[in-house]
Amino acid sequence: MNFASDNAWGAHPAVLKALSDCNEGAVGSYGADPVTARAEAAIRDLLDAPQAVVRFVATGTAANALVCAQLSPPWGRVYCHDSAHIHRDECAAPEFFSNGAKLVPIPGDHGRIGPDALGQAIRAGATGSLNDGAGALVSITNATEWGTVYAPADVAALAGVARDAGLRLHMDGARFANAVAGLDCAPADLVRGVDALCLGGTKNGALAAEAAVFFDPALAQGFDYRRKQSGHVFSKQRYLAAQMLALMTGGLWLDLARHANAMAARLGQGLARSGAELLAPVQANEVFARIAPEAHAAARAQGAVYHLWQDVPPGPGEPVAIRLVTSWATRDEDVDRFLDLIG
Repeated sequence: MNFASDNAWGAHPAVLKALSDCNEGAVGSYGADPVTARAEAAIRDLLDAPQAVVRFVATGTAANALVCAQLSPPWGRVYCHDSAHIHRDECAAPEFFSNGAKLVPIPGDHGRIGPDALGQAIRAGATGSLNDGAGALVSITNATEWGTVYAPADVAALAGVARDAGLRLHMDGARFANAVAGLDCAPADLVRGVDALCLGGTKNGALAAEAAVFFDPALAQGFDYRRKQSGHVFSKQRYLAAQMLALMTGGLWLDLARHANAMAARLGQGLARSGAELLAPVQANEVFARIAPEAHAAARAQGAVYHLWQDVPPGPGEPVAIRLVTSWATRDEDVDRFLDLIG
């Protein structure tokens, strides 16, 4: 009953087999190998972006930080949701790698930024004063830190606001697969108007593999040097690429995300039946709910693992806000046992 994170689970067998398969023989290093070439091509095909530049790194933090640094100067303002991973969970890596870009958090219900709020924030920062820096980038997360999603029309609306202001648009897609699965849309439809996507693999069955995707090759100029300087150009690059290629093959990446989403839906429905309060719509593989203190104590006593949700701290004797994350490996029986404990 581990619902702490989709990072808590291991790699899918197909990923492990791909690593074993690519371990045979000697190939070119630093990405000059056929596995990397095939993985890059598979992601371009997936996103219907034949000209895109695709580069692999080992962590989501590296992907986000390096892409934000690529798209924002040191004096840039980067607009994001106030619960965004780049704002709360990356130890100021985007600021560090950009040599000083300023993150500007924007509130919004359930982890999403609305176009009106974004426009207002951009206008507020566009004073023309050197003191405020200059608008450079908008960063959105899909699926969000609240387990909600931006539909294609939502992304397009935000892209329009960013474009009108002369800003680039970055998408943190650590859970991009879950967003696509939840929306049942074409992956390409979810990145229209996006300048760069950080496509996650680690949370979706890989060991450690993420992809930075630049849809306009001109935006990737110099990125290879930036990636090298950060220590994310691996000499044995094929081991990162093989993981992503395995996920892309036969639609495995989407099958795994669909399973994780289905487990979250099962959890959400069961919690609602038990009288728990759902704090956000269940649209991907995260569930946020408020449960009775005694239910929380009973679940923890029986070994259930999950995090308290810091955005909704409880008062004495009040219901406890929790976050439950499902993965490609979550089992029906673990979901049902958890629901029995708190029901």
